[in-house]
Amino acid sequence: MPALTIVQDANGGWLTTELMDAVADYLDIPAIAVYEVASFYSMYEHKPVGQHKICVCTNVSCMLCGSDEIVSHLENKLGVKMGETTSDNKFTLKEVECLGACGGAPMFAIGREYYENLTTEKVDEIIGKLN
Repeated sequence: MPALTIVQDANGGWLTTELMDAVADYLDIPAIAVYEVASFYSMYEHKPVGQHKICVCTNVSCMLCGSDEIVSHLENKLGVKMGETTSDNKFTLKEVECLGACGGAPMFAIGREYYENLTTEKVDEIIGKLN
């Protein structure tokens, strides 16, 4: 997993089949073992993503605390739906199951930064700092 993360980061945030094959060769494991990991975990991307990938948790705790409102606000603000990237390649929205921050729901992660107890106002402030 760390090898995939390093390779993905070096490739602008996504993995190609060739890169996964290279990881398998380097680790001397079957390529299928790498593909299984890369396709199972949501942190690995298989197509290009925006400069800022916003991973919005929509699991039970976040859902009960208003993640639907956060998702709707982000989609309207950025003009894209979940799984899409803005036309300027600045932002990608991604729905994730759980980021392990249930006590701070609703939340999202951008890169390695967690943002918790989100409101629409807080989302606007965070996005504004990234533009």
